[in-house]
Amino acid sequence: MEEIGESGAGAAVALRRAPDVPDAVHRSPVPASTVSADLMEQLRVLEEMKSAICGLQAQVAVAFDLAQRAEQAEAGVPASERGQGVGAQVALARRESPNRGSRLLGLAKALVTEMPRTLAVLQSGQLNEWRATLLVKETACLSVEDRRAVDEELAPDTGAFTGKGDRAIIAAAKTAAYRRDPRSVLGRASRAAAERTVSLRPAPDTMTYLTALLPVAQGVAVYAALTRAADSARASGGPGAGGWRSGSSDGAGARGPGARGAGSGVVLTRGQLMADTLVERITGTPGGITGINLDLVMTDRTLFQGDSEPARLNGYGIVPAEWARTMLAEGQADQDPTDRNSADQVQADQNLAGQVQADQNRDNELTVWLRRLYTAPATGELLATDSKARLFTGRLRRFIETRDDTCRTPYCDAPIRHIDHVVPWRSGGETNLGNGAGLCEACNHTKESPGWTTRAVQADVHTLEISTPTGHSYLSKAPSLPGHRPSRT
Repeated sequence: MEEIGESGAGAAVALRRAPDVPDAVHRSPVPASTVSADLMEQLRVLEEMKSAICGLQAQVAVAFDLAQRAEQAEAGVPASERGQGVGAQVALARRESPNRGSRLLGLAKALVTEMPRTLAVLQSGQLNEWRATLLVKETACLSVEDRRAVDEELAPDTGAFTGKGDRAIIAAAKTAAYRRDPRSVLGRASRAAAERTVSLRPAPDTMTYLTALLPVAQGVAVYAALTRAADSARASGGPGAGGWRSGSSDGAGARGPGARGAGSGVVLTRGQLMADTLVERITGTPGGITGINLDLVMTDRTLFQGDSEPARLNGYGIVPAEWARTMLAEGQADQDPTDRNSADQVQADQNLAGQVQADQNRDNELTVWLRRLYTAPATGELLATDSKARLFTGRLRRFIETRDDTCRTPYCDAPIRHIDHVVPWRSGGETNLGNGAGLCEACNHTKESPGWTTRAVQADVHTLEISTPTGHSYLSKAPSLPGHRPSRT
């Protein structure tokens, strides 16, 4: 295909045709005319085309970044603020989260401006985008000159990495980087401790992955302590450190008194005991519930009539109906007295949603308060009253957090950190449910960059139209609440 040039950004990119078959590729003795051989050939060529397109995307992203900076300079944007929002626009175009969009832009800049031989092998199809990312990541601590020297030394476009796996590529890059600038590599290791963090992400079957990124000495110490506690519990034949029973018949992970391994006839594994010990030592209680709010949204049919419509646990996602009922049944149901008159605000045929606030009482039993929220039957939207305050607080904030679940920027599923006015307060925007949107911190700051606009549009559910500086628009719809089935007409 012919070359595509972009003079305004000072960059030229070319979409090459699918690479020819390398001589190093071993061909099987199966005749090329067979269907199987043709299909495998298509798979190989398509994979190489994917890599070539990734290389082209990197060049386009860098050209776009240069063009945006030039336009911002002409508009009088201070030099320190130029380039803001570029990664977010790349993310929207590639249907990725803003965080990943920024990383993709950083990858593109490194490949185009500092590692041309790695870019060449990506475009030729001999290396995929992930492995090119590994090479960029392992050389990130080097100066531009040293990084280019490592790129020359590794010479990936000569076929040096043909047949190599991720570990071999990482090892080669680390070795070359350390040889070039050992101080920078050691400095990177010392600075890595500042990146320590704890994260939570959903896992299948109402489980979660709780991940800690720690310095190696602390991580090993934590793991060793959990291992010793589990081995000690198994050796003593005691109930273990936690309050969870293995092999729960209801599939929900039984909790509370009587749920321990001891006396239940179930032997806890070493891994289960380590997990139980972790929960108890961090929360201070075997069950892990220590006055932390658990917001559970479900329909009245799920709660009272045994309906199978799933519920939604804020901060996690969709959970089975039976699991949600079990969560409620194990506590002491007591309606929140502050919400007893909320039923007067809506019609009787509106769907009911339950918001559960869990706490641990003195006897370590799970206490549950049931707060009634209502949704409009036709749209499934939560209802709330307006507020004259500037900030979203109290029940209105919780309503929006429950409605939006995660950041409202398309493809971003980061936790909500800010409740933002769709129409800014300074422009006359009101503090109400329709003019509020849950955003992560990064997306809220991006929204304030020049050229970004957001407005609410009429739809069956709360919908926003987000426009970028290039004039592209993207719709963001609030997720459907349990029990709502949107019309397909």
